[in-house]
This record gives sequence, structure tokens and C-alpha cells, in this order.
Amino acid sequence: MSQKTRIRRFTPVQRLFHLLLILSFLTQGSTGLARLYIASSWGKSLAWVFGGYDACRTIHIYVGIFLVCFFVAHVLYVLTKINWKKLSGPDSLLPRPKDIKDFFQHIGWFLGISKAPEFDRWGYWEKFDYWAVFWGVPLLGATGLLMAYPLTATKIMPGWGLNVALWIHRIEAILAMCHVFIIHFFIVHLRRHNFPMDRAMFEGSADLTATRHERPAWIARLQEAGELESKLVAEAPAGRRAIFYVFGYAAVVVGIFLLIGGLVNSPYITW
Repeated sequence: MSQKTRIRRFTPVQRLFHLLLILSFLTQGSTGLARLYIASSWGKSLAWVFGGYDACRTIHIYVGIFLVCFFVAHVLYVLTKINWKKLSGPDSLLPRPKDIKDFFQHIGWFLGISKAPEFDRWGYWEKFDYWAVFWGVPLLGATGLLMAYPLTATKIMPGWGLNVALWIHRIEAILAMCHVFIIHFFIVHLRRHNFPMDRAMFEGSADLTATRHERPAWIARLQEAGELESKLVAEAPAGRRAIFYVFGYAAVVVGIFLLIGGLVNSPYITW
């Protein structure tokens, strides 16, 4: 029997949600930037991958609609899984006063003036990443639909509202891509105890030793409740781990390509 060296963190459904979010986010980022940078050779090449400028628009609209529907499905899923009696407990993703304390203590640890905070199941940065989707997707979805169907939109709002929607859509999209491609990628792949990759969201489990180090409060709570052993699982086979690495780093490469390409070609943005 394989040794149980990992602790289960995510269910198959949660991992599927994350996979679909990766694919749709990268598709939206690529098609959106292709149209934004169409005046550059980089933008033209990016658009060519999807069949051209007009095809990028079509893909962007329909994947955007899928993303909104997917978001609604996730909300419904969450509502069926919430433990209402422990809504603000340590297993919840709702922000707590402890998250604010952990944030400032973490900053102090970075500066060498305090000890590292003892995180529970969720770190403050994970909660931020999670809830960012709850303002990002509705904002991008609403403004995107207004621009996708301008004739219908202008029946209920003045024409200049589309210009406002365009700018809100672009700014929020750029902020989201910068956060994911810089901060999220660094946290997931490049931190010392995660390198070369944190496979938790792909494999569904995290390395127990690393988790003891980073989330001692969670491990201590599980041990006290006698639940730790039931959450331990064996590592995935080598072939499956290889797939995780290939897919994960392919996503990173695409993200970094979009980030660097966008920065280098910024003078060619089609405003």
C-alpha cells in the first residue's frame, strides 16, 4: 500500500471548477488582448491562432457567457455545501478578523520583526483570490454583455454608457490578468516550499510536511478532533503527476507570454 504522505484539500468537483476557470480565463485573456493589440504584429499573430480578429470577438463573447453561467453554477454549488452553523468558522472562506491579523503579522515576518503567522485551512491570500472572482466575473460579465449586444444595451441606457462599460471592462480585465499572472503564479509555483509547483488544486491534496509548516493551526485542529488520519491520502502516480506539471506550466507559459507581450507592445494598443 502506498504511504499516505498528503492531506486532502479539494474535492473532484472543486478541482473541475478550477480547471474550467483556468481554461476560460486564458481564452478570454488571449482573445481580448488579440483584439486590443491588433495594430501590432504580436496582436495579429495572437488573433491568427483563433481564426482572426472577428473570430476572436465571437469566441470572447461565447466563452464570456459560459463563464457567467459557470459562475452562477458555482454559486449554486456553494449554497448547497455551506455549513450554515459554522459559517464563520476556520473551514469557511469568509474573511475573519484573524485574516487581518495574519496579513500584518505576515508582513512583519517578511521584514524579520515578528514570527510567522500560524495559518489555518485557508490563508488570507487564498480568500482574496476566491472572493476576487465574485466581483470580477459579474463586473466583466455585465460590461461585456453590454458591449456584445450594443443595440439592445442602448435601448436601456445612453450610448455613452457603452464607452464607460468598455473602460471598466478593460481595466478590470487587465487588473485580473496582472494579479493572476504575477502574484497568483508566484505564490503557487515559485515559493520555496511549493517549487516547482503546488499540485493541490490539480491533485486534490497537499504535501503533509509542507502543510504542517505553513498551516500548523489547521493540522493541530484536525489532530485535536481526531480527523487528521481520515484526511491523509497517497501521492498520485508518477504519470498523473507529469500531466499536472505539463498542464500547470503550460498555463504559466501562456500567462507570462500574454503579460510580457502586452507590456512590450503597449504602444500599439488600439484604444
